[in-house]
Amino acid sequence: MSMQLNEHKPSFTVLASTVEPPKPKKNKLLVIGLPLVAILFVFSLLQLQFDYAKIAEGFTKLWGYMGTMFPPDFSDWKHVLLAAVESLQVAIIGSVLGIVIAFFLSFLAASNLTPHPLLAWVIQSAASLLRAIPTIVWALIFIVSVGLGPLPGVLAIAVSAAGMLVKVFAQSLEEIDKGVLEAMRATGASWLQIVIQGILPTVKTAFIAWCVLQLEGGIAESTILGAVGAGGIGFEMTHAMKSYNFAAALFVGLVVFVMVFSVEFIANRYKMKLKTRKS
Repeated sequence: MSMQLNEHKPSFTVLASTVEPPKPKKNKLLVIGLPLVAILFVFSLLQLQFDYAKIAEGFTKLWGYMGTMFPPDFSDWKHVLLAAVESLQVAIIGSVLGIVIAFFLSFLAASNLTPHPLLAWVIQSAASLLRAIPTIVWALIFIVSVGLGPLPGVLAIAVSAAGMLVKVFAQSLEEIDKGVLEAMRATGASWLQIVIQGILPTVKTAFIAWCVLQLEGGIAESTILGAVGAGGIGFEMTHAMKSYNFAAALFVGLVVFVMVFSVEFIANRYKMKLKTRKS
């Protein structure tokens, strides 16, 4: 006798989780900041009351002036090149002075190396003040103090470079692992030994990269400072524009472009080599 067994397999109901992942929170800064920036932009645009007819007329005149720029006037090329060399000298001397000043002050400004927190605060505040004043304003201040020529340009770039580099140098020093410093202090190493043997090898690459960036920016600034009487090729550009010698102004502009582009190209290649060695 065959016995038919009705096997009833147990059924299981699997409850899938219907809980949705939490939605990303909206950035309050963007939600509030973007509309605020848009409102300020529209308000400023209306408040300044631009005369768009004059703007269009100005662009029309500019187009006409551009026709008088060609071909460039190379007649005074020796004087222009000498002015370009002077701008390079101003940038190099000013940047080196700023780098040296910032190098020593940054060790006193870094919170993990300073002898006293108050000293670090004073140096950081002074550096912030130096950064807050534009380089061209420093140039005008030094022109009043020491007269026209390349010296006020050198001093202006040095002051601005020191203000900027103190901040970035100190930040690089503060990123050093505390364990390294504590281990060296535990061995009885002096502050100077810690700096030379433990810190400088760690931050050397970052310091060099910042110095190259400052030199690159200093050369660009030196061309602008000449326009206010600080010597260099900027003075030649201003003189050509004031005398409506647009062909000569174009040649000066080409020299400035080649000078800044060349320095930027060399600096980028050097920074790439530093990254390659580091990796």
